[in-house]
Amino acid sequence: MSEVAYYSAEGLKKLRDELEQLEHVERPRVTKEIADARDKGDLSENAEYHAAKEEQSMLEYKIAQLKDTLSKARLIDESLLDTSKVLALSKVKIKNLDNKMEFEYTLVADAVSDLSQGKLSVSSPIGKGLLGKKVGDVTEIQVPSGIMKFEILNISR
Repeated sequence: MSEVAYYSAEGLKKLRDELEQLEHVERPRVTKEIADARDKGDLSENAEYHAAKEEQSMLEYKIAQLKDTLSKARLIDESLLDTSKVLALSKVKIKNLDNKMEFEYTLVADAVSDLSQGKLSVSSPIGKGLLGKKVGDVTEIQVPSGIMKFEILNISR
């Protein structure tokens, strides 16, 4: 990820809390597991030691990724968002013109996207296709299964 990403205060707090958990709870736990496994003797045949080292490697990678994400994160004051067009952190209600189903999503950064909570990534095909659109606009969006047509019904904060 090399681009700046915009977050609400809630989204930024979620990322910082996750980093805090990884650095101050998970890292010491894994370090202790490695030390305990090392105390059991021969490291060449010690499965616990190798598993703990693998977990440590994955944990450090995740910590580095989160730090990178946070270094490029920018906080948006949601009260100042323009609701005349779809932007990052806009809540947008859309209608699929093929099946007439309506959906409501909040466009968010990749790191906090969660479709089950109605949080759609701005870099997803649908997210990209909605950016800059206004109420009443119809947009055709290329998705893996073909082209989908959506009408913008409402934009809010």
